[in-house]
Amino acid sequence: MLKKLRLNFSTLFGLSLLVLSLWAIANELREYNYRDILNSLTTIPKSRLNWAIWLTALGYLVMIGYDILGFSYINRSLAWNKIALSNFISSALSNTIGFALLTGSAIRYRFYANWGVSAVAIAQVIAFTNFTFWLGMFVVAGFLFLINPLKIPTQIHLPFATVRPIGVIFLLLVATYLIGSIFIKQPLIIRGREFRFPSFKISLAQIAISSFDWILAAAVFYAVLPANMSLSYLDFLGIYLLAMFAGVVSNVPGGLGVFETIILLILSSKVSAAAILASMLAYRGVYYFLPLLVAAGLLGLYEIKFR
Repeated sequence: MLKKLRLNFSTLFGLSLLVLSLWAIANELREYNYRDILNSLTTIPKSRLNWAIWLTALGYLVMIGYDILGFSYINRSLAWNKIALSNFISSALSNTIGFALLTGSAIRYRFYANWGVSAVAIAQVIAFTNFTFWLGMFVVAGFLFLINPLKIPTQIHLPFATVRPIGVIFLLLVATYLIGSIFIKQPLIIRGREFRFPSFKISLAQIAISSFDWILAAAVFYAVLPANMSLSYLDFLGIYLLAMFAGVVSNVPGGLGVFETIILLILSSKVSAAAILASMLAYRGVYYFLPLLVAAGLLGLYEIKFR
């Protein structure tokens, strides 16, 4: 009963954020119509779209490293092509649909269980990959927020004027994790479950892979931004990470609404909101929906072949 209440609260919280965010976007775009957005969309050069597609492909290739490291962490081997198939489909689904612990985890359980991996080992890999995902965010955002503190829009109602305090918190969490991987060799018992720090080498690999993943994801969006906007990639990376952090924490599918709201609030002073929304549509089409179509096709072929 308690678990059901928690799930309902989480769902209600996510839907509430989605409604509020969509209202904020509608309010921000009230003076524009769909023709402005379509016109802005058609002005994106094909060369930039091609760059976005290649960067997306590289990004999803990097994501395979999450599961490869996960199997290394549990000292279990599995063919790379099987790991790649499971990781790509689960990543494409969880990125687009959201609720990664449910969507991505279900795909991993389905594939890895069919290939003889135990339920306990699968759960360890899932926990490892989800934690690795956050490590990269904390490292990249931590350094950027510290050295180039972005002003937080007042509409977000956070207790900080800039992101620098958030950066300090992120880096302290990463430092604690790295220190633990060096000095804590015995397993920790957290809520009745055993947690074992990976080796320092694996911890560094986690940070490298996840950081590269975040950097590439931001580069996809940056590639389709209006060419006349004077904004460096590093400045945009900080904005992107803040928006993504809010979107992921919200649990709204793909961060839809929350992500867009923060991007619009920060960038609307530099270029028209219609042009920004057009870039967002191009980004979501390339980075989310295109991989989702490929993943759905691969999943269908797998089911036809083996079922």
